[in-house]
Amino acid sequence: MTTPSITVDELRAALPSLRAFAMSLCGNRDHADDLVQDTLVRAWSKMDRFEAGTNLNAWLCTILRNIFYSDYRKSVREVEDADGSYAGRLFSIPDQEARLALEDFQRALMTLSADQREALLLVTVEGFSYEEAAEICGCVLGTVKSRVNRARTRLADLLSFESEDDLGPGKIILAALPIAAEPALQSAR
Repeated sequence: MTTPSITVDELRAALPSLRAFAMSLCGNRDHADDLVQDTLVRAWSKMDRFEAGTNLNAWLCTILRNIFYSDYRKSVREVEDADGSYAGRLFSIPDQEARLALEDFQRALMTLSADQREALLLVTVEGFSYEEAAEICGCVLGTVKSRVNRARTRLADLLSFESEDDLGPGKIILAALPIAAEPALQSAR
């Protein structure tokens, strides 16, 4: 076991200058005392990093300054909420429902014929126009439109969707519904 290079007496002797420095940074006596205490704890736990023969006060002031600015950066991102009113207004939509809906959608998608699935994915997921999808599939434009329409209708039936409201908050499969397709079909005509 190595002997500590910093003694308790040296730390005690540094207290007045540490308190003065902490007060100059934060302007609050209680906060300054907390900073000094955190500095001493950190210095004691990291005393093996102190180089003997160098300025102990400078090393301690550097630690204190780093703690102060780290705390300040954290406090800028924090919201004071003593009574919990802010936290009470926060909520997040649970993702389990969206994950389950996606799994249902994937299973339903796999029940489509390969031609319908390919046409639907090219138009809705890949973002190809109906003309581009027809060229990729090697068929005429009307065939691609028909396949996409039948795929959307079949998926909506399999998933028991009657309107956009049935999708829930995630709207992960909006492109698969005939309701979502209507504006796109209108613009494609």
